[in-house]
Amino acid sequence: MFTKFAVSVAVIAALAAAPAAAGDGPGPFAQQSGPGVVVPAIGKSGPLRIVAVPANAGANTVLEQIQTKDSQVSGYVDILGGYGIPSITWSAGGDSLSHDGRTLVLGQLQPGSSSGFLIYDTRTLRMKQAITLPGAFSFDALSPDASRMYLIQYTLTGDYAHYVVRAYDLRANRLLAGRVADHAQKSWVMNGFPMSRTTSADGRWVYTLYQNGGNGYPFIHALDTVRGVAHCIGLPNAPGLWNLRMSLHGSTLAVHWMSGRPWFDVNTATWAVKSAHRSAFPWWLLSLGALPLAGIGAFVLLRRKRRDAFEDELVELLRVPERELVH
Repeated sequence: MFTKFAVSVAVIAALAAAPAAAGDGPGPFAQQSGPGVVVPAIGKSGPLRIVAVPANAGANTVLEQIQTKDSQVSGYVDILGGYGIPSITWSAGGDSLSHDGRTLVLGQLQPGSSSGFLIYDTRTLRMKQAITLPGAFSFDALSPDASRMYLIQYTLTGDYAHYVVRAYDLRANRLLAGRVADHAQKSWVMNGFPMSRTTSADGRWVYTLYQNGGNGYPFIHALDTVRGVAHCIGLPNAPGLWNLRMSLHGSTLAVHWMSGRPWFDVNTATWAVKSAHRSAFPWWLLSLGALPLAGIGAFVLLRRKRRDAFEDELVELLRVPERELVH
């Protein structure tokens, strides 16, 4: 049993430490320390931050409830083994909190020959389920009612760029047969590393942007966590893809650069993709004066050709049918 002193030290570490950023490679899997997740107000305590912190030199874990108003620990539980809160990308905190804030999934720090997941009640810190699966798995998403968990299964030992999507029924406590796969377009291979994620307001749809899919292009994996179906939307290649982010605006999924500059918009009702460039002519160039008019014209023509090439490329890419869960 860990001492309260050890927990206090762990709290300081949890608030001060942040996960390291990475420009390439797989996602962070499960994180200890860092921002954790914030659970909505529980009773009169207000919102709580839940963080997994290492103990016993990383051999074990402490799961802590921390009051956001004063950073005091309101509860903790000891866990045998190294576990963390799963995160899909390096640019955000944990992603394994259910939509209602009542359920939290912990995962082993890195998948190996077997993979473990622990399901906790965020209010009581009571463990509801312990799951062990043969093979390398990592967390992907939860349905809004936390009845189904989606997992990434890595198909090649030590290779985290090739994988399939699986579904786990948390009520029946079993891994569903088959995989989330596109049987109409069998040449599509789930391949690449996650760069950005956003979720619909009701928690049903989870959108993940991956770098360089199996056909050499980045793609958006749109997962309906209720029905267990998904769509893949291909995008053109471009330099600096790690600087891309996504945000939802009604039925529009905006793919934009970290600066806010738009790139493409996806209609989530039809999956149609269109260029999000706001202006065809860079009027600011006229203020340079010394730039010859011919140079301006050549610049605009080149920019327009590049944009048209992207859009022509999309016509060929964006004919990806619905993916269905196979049983």
